Amino acid sequence: MKTQAMRRMFTLTILAVAAVAAGMGAAEAQAARIKDIASISGVRDNYLLGYGMVVGLAGTGDDVKNGFTKESLANLLSRQGLSMRDKDIKADNVAAVMVTANLPPFAKIGAKIDITVSSVGNAKSLQGGTLLMTPLRGADGQVYAVAQGAVVLGGFSAGGQSGSVTKNHPSVGRIPNGAAVERELQQDFAQKRALTVNLYRDDFTTARKLEAVINAGVKDVQAQQVDSCSVNVRIIAPQPGRVMEIVSLIENLDLPVDAPAVVVMNEKTGTVVMGESVRISTVAVAHGSLTIQIKETANVSQPLPFAPQPPQGTPPVKAKGGTIVAPGGQTVVTTDTNVGAQEEKSQLVIVPHGVTIQDLVKALNAIGVTPRDLITIMQTIKEAGALQASLKII
Repeated sequence: MKTQAMRRMFTLTILAVAAVAAGMGAAEAQAARIKDIASISGVRDNYLLGYGMVVGLAGTGDDVKNGFTKESLANLLSRQGLSMRDKDIKADNVAAVMVTANLPPFAKIGAKIDITVSSVGNAKSLQGGTLLMTPLRGADGQVYAVAQGAVVLGGFSAGGQSGSVTKNHPSVGRIPNGAAVERELQQDFAQKRALTVNLYRDDFTTARKLEAVINAGVKDVQAQQVDSCSVNVRIIAPQPGRVMEIVSLIENLDLPVDAPAVVVMNEKTGTVVMGESVRISTVAVAHGSLTIQIKETANVSQPLPFAPQPPQGTPPVKAKGGTIVAPGGQTVVTTDTNVGAQEEKSQLVIVPHGVTIQDLVKALNAIGVTPRDLITIMQTIKEAGALQASLKII
């Protein structure tokens, strides 16, 4: 029963992840759309950042004694015609926040984007708060969007003096469509005569295949590999609007992806993931475990009611059967300790040369290893030089 449970645990962690890749076979490379594994150089999001104030909190805001919240609130009120700089401000329904957003590459003026609001003070929760108008700046210091709206949380926090309950992270919230774009990024993409396609994961073999696929699948272009990550695409016969058509054709082409042989293991969770290209040379594997169990039992000898107290310093009496009996009215506690050791019998399994991931899983299942056992086994096989894969432990 124990071996079956171990096999089931191993199968859930390894077999579910690797079965699809193993079924396809190692010799056949997996194909993916270029748009899913690569990007066009220059077409990317831009980060925006702003500092603002969230108001309307139900006593869960910042302590205005901290410098930046008090100064921000005073400046905010001054812009509304109220001079509060030299006055003692007491408020717990205001929170200072940082606002972040991603500006899409071709966002137009008036477009709406999502924003994230994060507390920078000691506010307990942003629940029910409203973000006041906040300018969002790019890396160049220019204002590209303006944010405002009601904060939406994915959790809550409530409690009193003696206890509290918190779900998720109440000091961070989002505002869907909470910012309006006020400035467009200056791009002349339609006039380009050359493009660069960059792979998300650099690989010389995949980049070489990318060059061949683009040359074979798109007319009037010439693709040339630059390195393990990039392929330059030059438009031979430029026409108005042709660039957009070429990008659309390129990103929908299927590209065979050549993935390296990698085994990734997470020791904290016991998760093991293997790529389909993993191979193992002929090796014999034996794995067993030693279990030591220590059990302690407390024995208490309680005196009878109204028993006379013995003279001070009288030792306990050992009765028949080894039981400790307290003299007179004393209470004696003793501990019985039982130590047992059990070592499982391990089987020697021979894994033949060049097996696939499916064969490897079957072989290791035969000796009933768990995911944590597999981590030790794979490390040992790697040290023996029989694992033809990169071993990564996270």
